[in-house]
Amino acid sequence: MKMINNLKGAHPPKVISDLRDLFKGSAEKFPDRIAYYFFGRDGKQHTWTFQDLYDNMNYVGTALFKLGLRGKRVAISGDQHPGWFCTFISVINGGGVSVPIDKDVSEEQFCKFVDWGRAEAIAYTAHFNGRMPELCKGMERIKYLFPIEPCEEDLQDPRVITFDKLVEMGREEIEKGNTEYLECPLNLEDFCALLFTSGTTGTSKGVMLSHGNLTAATNASCLSMSYDYNNKFVSVLPPFHTYEITCGQLAILNLGASILINDSLRHILKNFKQFKPNALMLVPRVVEIMHKKVWDEIRKRGMEKTVRAAMAVNKPLLACGIDIRKKLFGQITDAFGGELKSIVCGGAPISPEIIKDFYQFGITVLEGYGITECSPLVAVNSPGKVKFHSVGTAVKGCQVKIDVDDSEEGTGEILVKGDNVMMGYYENPEATAAVFTEDGWFRTGDIGRMDDEGYIFITGRKKNVIILSNGKNIFPEELEEYLAASHDILESVVVADENDVGKVVLTAIIVPVPELLEKSDDELVAMFKQFVEKLNSGLPSHKQIHSVKIRREEFEKNSSKKIVRYKIEH
Repeated sequence: MKMINNLKGAHPPKVISDLRDLFKGSAEKFPDRIAYYFFGRDGKQHTWTFQDLYDNMNYVGTALFKLGLRGKRVAISGDQHPGWFCTFISVINGGGVSVPIDKDVSEEQFCKFVDWGRAEAIAYTAHFNGRMPELCKGMERIKYLFPIEPCEEDLQDPRVITFDKLVEMGREEIEKGNTEYLECPLNLEDFCALLFTSGTTGTSKGVMLSHGNLTAATNASCLSMSYDYNNKFVSVLPPFHTYEITCGQLAILNLGASILINDSLRHILKNFKQFKPNALMLVPRVVEIMHKKVWDEIRKRGMEKTVRAAMAVNKPLLACGIDIRKKLFGQITDAFGGELKSIVCGGAPISPEIIKDFYQFGITVLEGYGITECSPLVAVNSPGKVKFHSVGTAVKGCQVKIDVDDSEEGTGEILVKGDNVMMGYYENPEATAAVFTEDGWFRTGDIGRMDDEGYIFITGRKKNVIILSNGKNIFPEELEEYLAASHDILESVVVADENDVGKVVLTAIIVPVPELLEKSDDELVAMFKQFVEKLNSGLPSHKQIHSVKIRREEFEKNSSKKIVRYKIEH
């Protein structure tokens, strides 16, 4: 189905040479335009212009140099905040390495990542206020703590220098003629960001991205979309996520578009109505929630038959190029501010029915595909060129091919090559070698196919990673290792399933030991549920197993006796 392109007329984006060029260029072209709208701890809305962002980047970078952190590594964690991203980019544009960390990992894992990444300072948002100095008490390598919105308690630690103090320090240095940071040479081949994959039992990997990786991915993101400085976005994704870093921040700021930092998922619809975004970058779970709220409200008002009838009338009109969606469904789209035209959605599969419904209402959902190791953008559906079930075509500067498996015609592992592909896994040359072919193609571990027009179709997500609707990555081996502690389980596989309300949850498919096969499935499910409930009590919510299924024969295995995961039916 060919969709009507409602994103025509965008100004061509600037192709950046490096990330400093991005912020310098945006400040020169859009100095007084608002880059960020955000809510402070005082509950009030604040703003940064593009000039503010560029100046603060230079001030913070200059202060870091003065503190002896030139070329060093700085960990950054917490919630979305302009100061979070400003610190991230200040470090990178000074030749250092930013180490973003998920705020929701355990304290033990947080400390492990900080230590493993050899960070010498930590910047953090109010999420860690009152906890960070104590958390880092035994970390001798940490010289400084940079609270972005500090609390009085943290100020007692001698290592603490607030974000505002960094800005003040850097401004004073530049006013005195210190141009060391401003003139710091940048090399696109330099390591600039260390991002950790999920996992807590030795399965975590550190993805090393270069300055050139992020530059290439930013350019590709801008060139793939019909957006420009007239667009307004609401940022709702976690800041440590590469999708958010590249597509949700760097690319948008390069366009000169404005970003509202969403302060809470509870306030998301309220913020949509107030800010009136015309574009969004989301993961499927948020789109699913929006879709559900739309239909819940329609049914609540007893309007389902009327809306379905309007959709039936609208469909052939759209096919003829006649667009009256605003008139038919304006009340529905008003729930999102009334201006929303498109949503770029990546990180996990999304139901084609949701995409079709939103298109009927006047909102184009552009499904894409990415992976952290590719900075992350690999492919995306472009406006006016959408194919349902597909994640689109390879973005500019990125090549994709399928390593075809003869057992499945046209289907195989998705391979990628381009300037967006990572430098390698941090301190893990064996793992790095394992994911690259001899001629330099990166093995994504995802299974898919490609049609004659270059559209990519994911037929199985990663071989060994489950991606939930909210974008969280789950390593099934970790959970299977815990399940293996039961002597009653012969083998198991943890998969993603949908529950009754369409939410992606984790399901354990269990093969009992032969001695138990005389029991009924119901008896076996009841028995293993007790074990799983005990296991769940020690796991974070996103890693908990929600259901159990019984399998009475062993899983199909390859020649290496490894379970062929993408062929498992569930």
